[in-house]
Amino acid sequence: MTPLKLSIASTDYDHFRDFRTGAVRAEGIDHTWSMLSHHEVFARFTANREWDVAELSFAKFSAQITRDDCDIVGLPVVCSRLFRFSSFYVNKNAGIKTVEDLKGKRVGSPEWAHSAAVYMRGWMHNDCGVKLPDVHWYQAGANAPGRVEKVELTLPKGVEITRISDRSLSEMLASGEIDCAIIARPPTCFLEGNPDIVRLFPNYLEMEEEYFERTRVWPIMHIISMQKHIIDENPWVARNLFNAFNESKRRSVERMLDPAVSRYPLAWVPAYGEKMKNMFGGDPFPFGIEENRATWEQMLLYTYQQGIAHKHVTPEEIFPKGMMTKVVV
Repeated sequence: MTPLKLSIASTDYDHFRDFRTGAVRAEGIDHTWSMLSHHEVFARFTANREWDVAELSFAKFSAQITRDDCDIVGLPVVCSRLFRFSSFYVNKNAGIKTVEDLKGKRVGSPEWAHSAAVYMRGWMHNDCGVKLPDVHWYQAGANAPGRVEKVELTLPKGVEITRISDRSLSEMLASGEIDCAIIARPPTCFLEGNPDIVRLFPNYLEMEEEYFERTRVWPIMHIISMQKHIIDENPWVARNLFNAFNESKRRSVERMLDPAVSRYPLAWVPAYGEKMKNMFGGDPFPFGIEENRATWEQMLLYTYQQGIAHKHVTPEEIFPKGMMTKVVV
């Protein structure tokens, strides 16, 4: 069989390295891999479908996969996942001490369909009693002006967004124009040591561990998406790609847990890796549907509640049927 040629795009991940370099191969597939910033991949794949397979923010994926004319499908491959309680930055002068204090406040994020903000807005709305219409929402670039929304939205009743094109969230947070920013990358004003800008939750690590123990949700930021016609024409591709991504990740984790040499320029990586392995039930970075069901279901609910997804769907509706086949060796 002549190998199927596929183009793939993602940012630089150690857990994709062996697949990208050819040390791991997807059966029946030859690939050409573009390694770019994740923002560039998101924008170009969303606007132009420039690759066959691409990394995509889960929020933006949810907006596209739920359209009636959807032309993509997902793979249950996790590019990036992080807890986001560290992502609340507040101006101390606003008097915000708890999440409940955000009622009536001005809160910004880089986009409404920004996965980090989607998770935290969903937590506020569903767990904390701070409903979406209770906040004055702002949208602007994180540390530079000019960022725009990349997907079509249908905002919930009572929710309004003030979009700012000539100033960044960092500038507005420092000046007091907004009271809080929910942002994946720390704002410049925080990194530069502005004494007025602090994290709302300095104990975020403890919060995140407790949250996982209680919910079994480990937030997924970015996943692998691909053009649907490829699966329609070659149903075998989904599982073969998944197997290659999964083996590449397994090798990455094996490197991380190896205490014999310093594979990463940080102290105690293997020790922390063992802690995470124990916490997450053996695999510290699981791929798959059932392995992440609570997280898939939560994000699909949150994106629907927030007017990003066009309908409320299940994990089975966003992944190829071939991924549902249970393979026991």
